[in-house]
Parts: sequence; C-alpha cells; structure tokens
Amino acid sequence: MSGQASLTLRASRLARAGAWMQRHGAVVRAIQWFVVGIYAFLIIVPVCLPLPDGTAHLWSNLTLAAQFVFWGIWWPFVLLSMVMLGRVWCGVLCPEGALSEFASKHGLGRAIPRWMRWGGWPFVAFGLTTIYGQMVSVYQYPLAVLLVLGGSTLAAMVIGLLYGREKRVWCRYLCPVNGVFSLLARLAPFHYKVDEDAWRRSYKQGERGHRVIPVNCAPLVPLRNMKGAAACHMCGRCSGHRDAIALSWRSPSQEVVERGREAASGWDTALVLYGLLGIAIGAFHWTVSPWFIGLKQFLAMWLIDHDITWPLATNAPWFLLTHYPAQNDVFSWLDGGLVVGYIVATALVYGTVLLALLALAARVLGRFDIRRLHHLTQALIPVAGAGVFLGLSATTLSLLRAEHIPVDWASDVRIAVLAIANTWSAWLAWRVTSRYSASVLTRGAATLWFIAALAVADSAWWLMFWGFARW
Repeated sequence: MSGQASLTLRASRLARAGAWMQRHGAVVRAIQWFVVGIYAFLIIVPVCLPLPDGTAHLWSNLTLAAQFVFWGIWWPFVLLSMVMLGRVWCGVLCPEGALSEFASKHGLGRAIPRWMRWGGWPFVAFGLTTIYGQMVSVYQYPLAVLLVLGGSTLAAMVIGLLYGREKRVWCRYLCPVNGVFSLLARLAPFHYKVDEDAWRRSYKQGERGHRVIPVNCAPLVPLRNMKGAAACHMCGRCSGHRDAIALSWRSPSQEVVERGREAASGWDTALVLYGLLGIAIGAFHWTVSPWFIGLKQFLAMWLIDHDITWPLATNAPWFLLTHYPAQNDVFSWLDGGLVVGYIVATALVYGTVLLALLALAARVLGRFDIRRLHHLTQALIPVAGAGVFLGLSATTLSLLRAEHIPVDWASDVRIAVLAIANTWSAWLAWRVTSRYSASVLTRGAATLWFIAALAVADSAWWLMFWGFARW
C-alpha cells in the first residue's frame, strides 16, 4: 500500500470514529454520567471519614486512594490527554461540563452577559484557583477538595441554570482550566475539520440530500468558522454536519505555526508566561523551597523582636487557611501571606524574564510587532504543559514513596519529558520564525533568544527536582 493510500485509509477510519460518536450520543452521555458518579463519590465520601493516620495505606484507606486518584492520576493524565487527544476529556468525560449542560437544559435560558465574555477570565480563574488551593492544602485534605472542586462544580451548575439553553457557558468562559486546556489542545494531532466548500454546497444541496439537521454545539463554537482544536470539546455531535465536518488528522504543529498569529491573544500570552510558567511554578515550589523557609524564619523572628504577634496566630478557619491541628498542620497568618506572596513573586519574576526574552526574539525578526510576540509565546506551550504535568506528578511520586514503592526511575523520566518538551518547543519556535523571515541567520538569532527562554523555564524544574535538595 502506498504512503498516500495508507494516509487516506487512516483518515477515513478516523472520520468513521467521529461519525460513530455522533451516532451514539447516548453512549457518550452515559459515560459522562458514570464519571459524574465516580467524581461525586470521590469528593463527598472521604469528607465523611476520619483523616488517615500514619498506618493508613493507599489500598486500605479511601481518603488516600481518592487523593491518589485525583492528584496522582486524574489531573496529570487529563493534561496529557489534551495533547494526545484534544479536548475529549471536556466533551466525553468532564463531570462539570455534563452537569452544567444538564442544568442549562432545565434552567432559565438567559442571555450571556457581557462581563462573562471578558477574555481575561481563563487567566484570572486559573490564578485564583491555584493560589487558593495552596492556601487550603487542596492536595492533602478532603474538605479542601470538596471546597475547591465541589465549589467549582456547584458554580458550573448555577451558571448553567442561569444562562444559555443546553449550553456549557461555564466551560466556555469561566472554567478555571479552560484556558490551559485550550492551549494544550492546539498541539493535538487531530481535530474536527470544516470543509468550507462543502458547507456552502449544503445551502443548496442539503445534508446527504436531505434537510440540514441543526447541531447543538454545547461549548458555543461557531462551527462554520472552526479552524482548530482549541475551543472544540471533541464530543462528536457535529461530525458529518452539512457533509462538511469530519474528524481529521493534522500536524501537531499546525495550529500553533499556521494559526498562532491570528488566534493568539495577550491573555493567552499571560496564561503561558505568568500562569503556567509563573503561578503554577510558585505553587509547586514553595513546599520544597529553602528560600521560603528561610524567609519565613527571618520574618517570624523580626515580628517577635518587634512584639508583633498577631501574624503568628493560627486562628484562621480551615476554608481560608490550612487548619488541621490533629495532623499538626496549621497555617498562621504569616504562613498564608508568605504562600501567596511567594507564588505571586515567582510568577512576576519568571513571567517577566520570559516576556523580555521573547520580546528580544520577536524584535530580531523585524520591527517590533505584538502579534509576533504572542505567536512566539505559543511555541512555549509544550514546555509549559510538561512542567505542570511534572509538578502534579510529584504528588504521585510522594504517595508512592510513602508506600515504599521504588521510584528510582523518576529522575530519568523527568529528564526525558523535559528533553522532549524542549525539543518540541524549539522546533515550533523555528517554524514560527519562518513566518516572519526567510533569512536563516535572522531566524537562528531569534531562536537563540527563544532557547534562552527555555533555559529559564527549565531552571524552575531543575531547582524543584534537583537544585533545592543541595541547599
């Protein structure tokens, strides 16, 4: 079989998979409700149980098992699925999406207000949720999980009850991870492709010779103008619509390289640089940082010397700051302030340094253009996504170590993941520079500045996994 014939066969099989999802929507919905049941069990039942003691194990304690499932398996591999499968998680498995759409079906159906359409919500929601999760120790305690994840789910249902009709308004505008998923899905190797010529023909010829059947796109994607995978939830409902939409293969670099300039925005750039490569790094760093400990000790001594004791009090409620005296885990007001300050400071330092290096790369390619800067920033998505994956997987490894399961392989895997992500990002940057210059020397100079930005991003993970241990 020739290469072209093999490619055509694979494309037809993929299109048939999309068509199967469209025909078996009831199966997809059943899967969604099954996941909703598991999700509700894992966030509600552990709250009703006593916290695990030192003798508890993953296989014998539901609270530890739920912690491992949520933070050790669920979230790291949801992120990985975005890169490998697009937003299939959102369209087929996400409990918040299913509940929000269900609520919207029976809700008030109000018009979406202008404030909700603000483009900065993905960044703001991600930042606030990440910081708040650290304040209440969401990775460790069931009450915090119920508060953060359960609170997000409740908000999704309320928004569904108020706005839209059978839509996922929450997912489209307010979900704390919508922006992250949108960025990672741009690297997916397939998407639902729209044939514009076929779409135009359908106005006269209909759909397979019959009247066009309307499609309810729950995440509010304008189907005719859908160009990539960033906003699509990959639910399959639109497959075959107007004989113009089919699940199709594409190059993983296509959306970033070819559409990055017009698709990227300042808020996307902020989410990559100050969110994934800033706030997220700070959230992972502070628990292992000797700088954090040293600063805390210095400030505590200074406060005591000046007879200022209220910041050292541990009377904050658990829903504001971590407060579990029986586990000897209580945050003072000083602890809470330092956690927030450390995360914000880390975001400002890393984000600003990266922004400066990318601005230099963009300037090398010609007269400074903000759209070019946003485009180059998209090339950092693989490294940004890999970093969050590694940060979350640190919880996986901590739980495995507690069970005395060997994890000597972890360091090699981390290096391999970072190497792959760096190579991918550098390749994307090189491809992006070709959109702005034909000179190999100019492109090479811009890419060198981009590689410097990669080194800065990598320094965060070197510190976390290797550097801090030497202090």
